[in-house]
Formats: sequence, structure tokens, C-alpha cells
Amino acid sequence: MITYYAYPKCMTCRKGKSWLEQNKVEFNEIHIAENPPTKEQLAQMYQASGLELKKFFNTSGLVYRSLSLKDKLSTMSEDQQLELLASDGMLIKRPLAWDGEKVTLGFKEADYQNRWL
Repeated sequence: MITYYAYPKCMTCRKGKSWLEQNKVEFNEIHIAENPPTKEQLAQMYQASGLELKKFFNTSGLVYRSLSLKDKLSTMSEDQQLELLASDGMLIKRPLAWDGEKVTLGFKEADYQNRWL
């Protein structure tokens, strides 16, 4: 089953949730701001994704901008970045879907089609 980290007011999260429901994909929705994934979970997702860790950051979010992370991420270690992501769910690109093996960041219908069907 997919663990679906989302923010209820986020339109992209709503689109992803709607897609999962329409395609009858089972998922457990978690409010990303109230219950963000742990540092260990994020490390597993990062390893499984094959993506740069920077892709896990919500670069258009207010928290990201208020912390001036655009300039700071490149000087931070991987461990520091994971710690930061786990500290505030609003820093994480959403929706974040994970089944223990595969992960998707954001919502692109083609990605969901390829990964979750």
C-alpha cells in the first residue's frame, strides 16, 4: 500500500489523491505538515528514488524561501539536509508517495501511471 504524504489545501496534492482514487489505488493519506516522514524514512525514499536530494525540497514554499535555503543547501551535508526535511513537512515537495520501494514527488500523471498502476 502507498503512503501518501499530502497537504490538504494543496491543489497538486488533491489532484494526485483524485488520480489514486479514480484508478482504485489503495493508499494511506498522511498530513505532511502534522506528521512528516522521519529522517530515516526520508533517507530510504531518497535512496530508492535515484533523485538528487535537492528534489525533495519544496523550493517554491514559504519556509524554504524564509530560510534562504537556495544559498545554503549546497554547503549542507546530506545528513543535515535530511534532518532539515524531517523537521518541517512544509519543506518537503508534495505530494510524496511511497510504497517501501518506489517513490514519486509532486504529481505528474505519467509518473503515477508508470509507478502506481
